[in-house]
Amino acid sequence: MAKARQYLSERARKEIASQAKYELARRSYVDYCELVHHGRWKRAKHLDLVCKKLEDIIAGKTKRLMIFMPPRHGKSMTVTKTFPSYFLGKFPDKRVIEVSYSGDLAEEFGAANRSKISEFGMPVFGNQLSQVKATKTNWNLQDTEGGMLSVGVGGSITGQGADLLIIDDPIKNREEAESETYREKLWNEWQSTISTRMQAGAAVVIILTRWHEDDFAGRLLNPEYGKVEDWEILSLPCICEEPDKDLLHRQEGEALWHEAGYDEEWAAGTKERVGTYAWSSLYQQSPTPAGGSIFKREWMNNRYKALPRLSMIIQSWDLPFVKSLESAKCAGFVMGRRGADIYFIDCVNDKMEFTENIAAIKNMTAKHPKARAKVVENKANGPALISLLRKEIPGIVPFEPVGSKEERALSITPYYEAGNIWFPEGTLWLHDFIEDLISFPNGKYKDTIDASVQGILYLMDKPTTSSPPSEGGLNKESYWKGR
Repeated sequence: MAKARQYLSERARKEIASQAKYELARRSYVDYCELVHHGRWKRAKHLDLVCKKLEDIIAGKTKRLMIFMPPRHGKSMTVTKTFPSYFLGKFPDKRVIEVSYSGDLAEEFGAANRSKISEFGMPVFGNQLSQVKATKTNWNLQDTEGGMLSVGVGGSITGQGADLLIIDDPIKNREEAESETYREKLWNEWQSTISTRMQAGAAVVIILTRWHEDDFAGRLLNPEYGKVEDWEILSLPCICEEPDKDLLHRQEGEALWHEAGYDEEWAAGTKERVGTYAWSSLYQQSPTPAGGSIFKREWMNNRYKALPRLSMIIQSWDLPFVKSLESAKCAGFVMGRRGADIYFIDCVNDKMEFTENIAAIKNMTAKHPKARAKVVENKANGPALISLLRKEIPGIVPFEPVGSKEERALSITPYYEAGNIWFPEGTLWLHDFIEDLISFPNGKYKDTIDASVQGILYLMDKPTTSSPPSEGGLNKESYWKGR
């Protein structure tokens, strides 16, 4: 009898514990995700934030939500594979439509939510699947008007309405992202079909990795394509670049998901493997123009394996006065000229204290002793910097900029367009520099642009035949002629 009472007591405790878990899952979307994935879904700061924003959808606080996250960081598992079942648990008479890039993926998303309703609908919310309509892509709840339809882009949703519309990565790959034809097809599908299915007061959740500046999210946020709705944007780059804007209050350079192995070392390796262009879009949610704005990508193809004999070699520097999270970077190039051609040789680009700037120039001088002139912009903090640098480093030459950054950049684009600019083959810093050029003038950091434009203007202002050294400023500075 005592054993029976003990057994009943243990069973009762387990029942109470189960009921407590179900109650927590009903009240909290984070707890629901933990429950329905049987421990496979792990909490993380960025996923907690996603869950909070989805609860705002439930509460009616948010009607338009965009979530930008890197690949393999839990967005589909947290949102598309799970949230419809929770939404229908809360609102069993509502309808959900999910759209993804293919029918197969839509089937996967529909089946994932159906299985969660099948297993947890009754104990958590008191609802269950209808046996009348219960396919993987189109199923209903028993004795209610609610249910879910999942389709690929272009799939039939005629006659269906949505109280919750989820669009999960409608672009499959880079080929589709770069295809203006496909982007136009997707936009037309949105305008003529998908958006017309929304019920009055419907909520829309769009989950993307940003492929292209003119991708689906880009068009929705571009007033050229119509009125821009009041979208709440949850953008979570893989590596924090702007701490003052980071939604998770990360430090600069901090990775998004250490716990899953996606740390800084993984990020550095991935960036090197996929290239800066793909990294900026897919992982940082900051796509650069494919063709470029002022500088065109097709102008960046000249590579050299060995330097020719150059008539002049210089260093060109854009130097900040102080180092801070908000400050610009220190950017320096070693560059040379042969006839009409400019050759980029080496580069430094990082945030530095003033003493580190001096060390960087000294190190570059030791590495490239023939680059004797060190050209520094003589503007803003420039005079103070130049005065201090001249006490430490020989060959400091002040450069007087004329016009805005954009005007100076435009003035040297003919050299790029004509094929007069050459880059070293197989150099790690080159990828970042080219993306800086392509994204200019909209990129965050313009230091490499300033330093490179300044160097080109200086080199092209110099004669390439021997002449005696002379004293004075920019236009009289002596140069080295390689022989």
